[in-house]
Amino acid sequence: MRFFRKLFGFYINSSIHVALSVYALVQLTQILFSISNDFATSYFAFFGTIVGYNFVKYDALARTKKVQMSLQLKGIAFLSFLSLIATGYYFLQLEKTAKIIGFVFLAITLLYTLPFFPNKKNARNWAGFKIYIVALCWVGVTLFLPIINNSLPLTSYMFLVAAQRFILIFVLILIFEIIDLRLDDPHLKTVSQQIGVVKTKRVGVTLMVLFVLLEFLSTDFRIEFFALKSALAITTILFLLFSNENRSRYYASFWVESIPIFWWLFLVVFG
Repeated sequence: MRFFRKLFGFYINSSIHVALSVYALVQLTQILFSISNDFATSYFAFFGTIVGYNFVKYDALARTKKVQMSLQLKGIAFLSFLSLIATGYYFLQLEKTAKIIGFVFLAITLLYTLPFFPNKKNARNWAGFKIYIVALCWVGVTLFLPIINNSLPLTSYMFLVAAQRFILIFVLILIFEIIDLRLDDPHLKTVSQQIGVVKTKRVGVTLMVLFVLLEFLSTDFRIEFFALKSALAITTILFLLFSNENRSRYYASFWVESIPIFWWLFLVVFG
């Protein structure tokens, strides 16, 4: 049992689970826009997420703290190195315009993590910006990247999906902010820090209602998609309403991040 607990901890801490969530959203994009056999964007997003998230989480530890690396951290570093190689390989498989998009989001990740100017904080510490940067990156990688890589036209439906996905990611991050409220630096000025937990939940519920209502603007409205997105919204709202500062670390890092995965698997099995 102890071995499996450590293995599960490595699975979460090494960002494999969040990478699988990103992969699931890329697959959802491919289903929604009838894209087939585009392995490059799927695996670029998966391995790139492992590299990016681990870089964000462990960069400060590696650069500023002289601590002896545990076996798990060494494993995470090795996995990140292999993922970096895989990311580079699949990056080369992308179309030219998609490479530019991929590079842009790499630059955003670096800006998010590294202080480029002396005595200045990185973008991660810019008050109130974190949630928008992360949501933007997720939408760019999981939606725009596969669409551009397959030279699909930018339609009104695509922007509708982009708005819905931004809302979904935004609300999922709100759950993380509520759970991490006691741990986050007060200077981050997260949504929950600025307006409180109760109002944050109200904002999240309102956004998820908007998420569902936007489906009526679709030029290809289908009742099965509406029902599925309604179920997705209800699930997300429930996780939001039951979130609090005393929740287990796995409440968000596993269960909340599993929502896109379950959404994708549902479409695969029943779609």
